[in-house]
Amino acid sequence: MGEALALEHLVARGFRPIDRNVRTRYGEIDLIGEMDGCLVFVEVRTRRGTAFGTGRESVTGRKQARLRRLAAAYLARSGRGEVPVRFDVVEVTFAGGAAAIVHLAGAF
Repeated sequence: MGEALALEHLVARGFRPIDRNVRTRYGEIDLIGEMDGCLVFVEVRTRRGTAFGTGRESVTGRKQARLRRLAAAYLARSGRGEVPVRFDVVEVTFAGGAAAIVHLAGAF
């Protein structure tokens, strides 16, 4: 649910989706697309409230390193070559029956 809302939010702001839930030997990339002249790798973090921290807080240095490895594997496999890349985080927080969406472009 959170990933679908995140994608809808991004598309409304000019994101052009290329792929979704891409698996490599390092794990999974939630969303891949083009935006603002960059190939964008998006990590979607869905939460039910912030009692245990925000979505952005859950993207630790270790998680960031893993996402970079995932992106490198994807780029090698796709043959896209030298393209500018960006790593974004989208937080989807459900509270009181509504979803709050925060897009952190260039999060790391």
